[in-house]
Amino acid sequence: MKIVTFDGGRIGVVSQDRVIDISDLVDFSAEEWPPVGVNRLIKDFERFRPQIEDRCQTAEGQLLADVTLGTPIPWPSKIVAYPVNYHDHGHEMGASYRANHQGFFLKPPSSLCGPSDVIELPDVPGREVHHESELGIIIGRTCRDVAREDWQNYVFGYTCLLDMVVRGKEERVFRKAYDSFCPIGPWVVTADEVVDPANLNMRLWVNEELRQEANTRDLVLDIPGMVEMASAVMTLYPGDIIATGTPAGVGPVHDGDTVRISIDHVGEMSLPVIQGTRGSTSVFVEPYQLHIAKEK
Repeated sequence: MKIVTFDGGRIGVVSQDRVIDISDLVDFSAEEWPPVGVNRLIKDFERFRPQIEDRCQTAEGQLLADVTLGTPIPWPSKIVAYPVNYHDHGHEMGASYRANHQGFFLKPPSSLCGPSDVIELPDVPGREVHHESELGIIIGRTCRDVAREDWQNYVFGYTCLLDMVVRGKEERVFRKAYDSFCPIGPWVVTADEVVDPANLNMRLWVNEELRQEANTRDLVLDIPGMVEMASAVMTLYPGDIIATGTPAGVGPVHDGDTVRISIDHVGEMSLPVIQGTRGSTSVFVEPYQLHIAKEK
């Protein structure tokens, strides 16, 4: 099943080429604040599922092409991100550490946006903003201290995720925290529709240039390990997002570009890039040029 938000925050599921509104089933109004209806849906999904399946059989819905999709999880309690989790990316960045020894960092939920939004570049002359393609893992149940062999009991589904970053040597979270720097979507696909999450091909294009291509089997710290590590440190809640880290091929984006990410059995989305006028800060006054080592 594919869970979406659409047209100003309503909750729906995608059935073939149509979106079926299920906001009333989960007792959610698009005006609700904070917008945690999707979190409630994830938490009690097995209770809601028969009603959703019945609705999909009887409701006409709207054409997917006629709705505006939003971020499928507007209000997670946290986004847990693993840096340098592919060896090839570590090599191109000249990083000696890997995620299995370095741990994770947190991105703010305010950095989230959806498949119908834009990536807004901040006003930081002398700095590049880079794309990073990643798989997003959605937590389905409140948990702590999850054993790696039990990880599947706590994963609700998956989504495409872009981790945008201002390159530099300043604090990583600061450089990744701008609004629109964490697009996810186009939906959350439930785990039962992804037969082998350890063998998913992922690709990213900027305009028509293929920049990144990898498979989740190449992760340094695998999905069970990421759930185990994050839950060893803190309680995870329904709707929390784990970002798996990016493979090699990161690079700059500019005003007018289009970034497209595709992950097998999960989905595909494209977002335009625009140059914004906000985001200037004294932290980024000094120019910075990253020299990426590209493999021959």
